[in-house]
Amino acid sequence: MRPRRRVRCRTAVALGAVAGLALLTGCGSGGGLRSAGRTPDAVGPARLWPWLPPASAAPYDYGEGETARIPGIEMPDGDVHRLDPVAVVRAGLTARPARSSGTADLPADTVKQINACRTEPASCPVLRPYFRDLTGDGRDEMVLGIRLADHQLSVRVYMPQSGGLTRILSTSDAVISVELAGRDLIMRAPSAITGYEYRTAWSWDARQRAMLPTQDEIQRIPSSRAQRPSPSATAPPTRPTAAPVSPTAAPSAGISAERR
Repeated sequence: MRPRRRVRCRTAVALGAVAGLALLTGCGSGGGLRSAGRTPDAVGPARLWPWLPPASAAPYDYGEGETARIPGIEMPDGDVHRLDPVAVVRAGLTARPARSSGTADLPADTVKQINACRTEPASCPVLRPYFRDLTGDGRDEMVLGIRLADHQLSVRVYMPQSGGLTRILSTSDAVISVELAGRDLIMRAPSAITGYEYRTAWSWDARQRAMLPTQDEIQRIPSSRAQRPSPSATAPPTRPTAAPVSPTAAPSAGISAERR
């Protein structure tokens, strides 16, 4: 590294006008403002093919904005921590959302496994729940995961509301990881491009009263995770139990897709 030249300011000791001049000029050899060159001209957005008619329907459905009241679940105290995750999923099988995208529907084989969770816990696809205040109302929501075929995962968020339970998110994907970061739920999914992955952040929208995908992007995989070994598929399953995530925990807390 090239050494920096020090510029010292010598204060002249003088009387009268000379002293005043020294105070006004200060460190005259310290240099002044220097130009960084010409600033590039700002280029505003240019609309391409402006004569094309706007689309009237979305090309595909994330399941965003789809909510449903879960029948048969009563919570006068609004505490989701005491709910049975399997009972919540089973009750949600008969829920009728106001807008159905089909993302909340589960395959017949998965439904069969859910209904047999009590008698065959080893094959129960319902993962243990996590809890976090995602809506900012001071009460925790319940985050549930349901294993599907072909390494897919259905992720659902339930909100206590008016003494009952409302599903405010239901989406499925082939996930790499699911994380809670602040009040966001972040899902990472594989990309067809080697070394990249998709990252979708779901956030509470007070106007829609639902979790919406506020960020959807493709990112380069950090080198620290490029060679990460895949989770063992032979890990012993257990019946889903609560795994609380404290609101005062670290900003990002991962949710493993493995049942623990």
